[in-house]
Amino acid sequence: MPIVAHSSLPSFGELRAQGEQILGLDEALHQDIRELHIGLLNLMPDKALRATEQQFMRLVGSANQIVQLYVHPFTVPGLPRGPEAQAYLDAHYERFEDLQRDGLDGLIVTGANVTGVALADEPFYEPLAEVMAWAQEHVTSTLCSCLATHALLERFHGVRRRRLAAKRWGVYVHRAVEPTHPLLRGTNTRFDVPHSRWHEVTGAQARDAGLRVLVESLEGDLHLATSADGIRTVYLQGHPEYDAVSLLKEYRRELDRYAAGELDAIPPTPEQYLSPEAARRVHDHVEAVVRAREGGTDKASLPAFPEAELAAMVDTTWTDTGRALFNNWLGLIYRLTDVTRGVPFMPGVDPEDPLGLG
Repeated sequence: MPIVAHSSLPSFGELRAQGEQILGLDEALHQDIRELHIGLLNLMPDKALRATEQQFMRLVGSANQIVQLYVHPFTVPGLPRGPEAQAYLDAHYERFEDLQRDGLDGLIVTGANVTGVALADEPFYEPLAEVMAWAQEHVTSTLCSCLATHALLERFHGVRRRRLAAKRWGVYVHRAVEPTHPLLRGTNTRFDVPHSRWHEVTGAQARDAGLRVLVESLEGDLHLATSADGIRTVYLQGHPEYDAVSLLKEYRRELDRYAAGELDAIPPTPEQYLSPEAARRVHDHVEAVVRAREGGTDKASLPAFPEAELAAMVDTTWTDTGRALFNNWLGLIYRLTDVTRGVPFMPGVDPEDPLGLG
């Protein structure tokens, strides 16, 4: 499913350089191929803004449906931004008002960072609810990631996330509890998913709210659920979009904070993620950092985190399943949606049961 480079967004060129299939706009306009227009509501903070943008674009572009895919990144007002990030958004992101006018076939909402306990107090909460209220009427399907899942489940279903005793991060085995659902076509019944969060919504909470739970971990952790109709809203609590080194980079940030004296305790390594070789190398590095801290070494002289060395030692065990999920999601949108942008369903589709799940 080629992504069309239809704007000045730098990620188009960067993804092409990484080997992804990116179609030039002139070439796309000369092809008689169906278009799909997917919004990407990016709520991530400045440092993760472009990485998250490319992670989701890479997943979307890996789908193999025969269609031209237009990805429309945008954000909401009120999020704190530095000058560089704001300039990037002003230059390359689209306005929600324009997308409302032109229409979308599907919508992806990224996760976000929070600064307080109450989600309703976060600057993105009300603008996100406004986007979602519009999408419910005008978009075939919305796929929500992690923190967006928590916020929207609270806003529209009264489901409040729970604080965990310790951060849950790592790679965990999950099981498909509704393996015949069209979103899970071509996936294994057991597969890995990365997680990284301090809060959770459980499968029991989702079921009590009338949602369809499709995938849970063996520890009872919710990964994938949908609205009762099976497709209009897709909720992800895990991170199938993560690159091989996403958790590694997050661990480095935590360890750097410890090395700088910002954290008192050594941060735990992500669970079930590092290979034995990588775990040994991390152990040696942590020991060196502890000795340096105890010896009063200044920040500039602390041992450097061996990120490049470790990156060659980590594996991905979730990418194929993530691609299959996004491929199925886009395929269902293609099958259900009208050829006119902004019209969610083609004639004859029952909006209460668009997949015919009963």
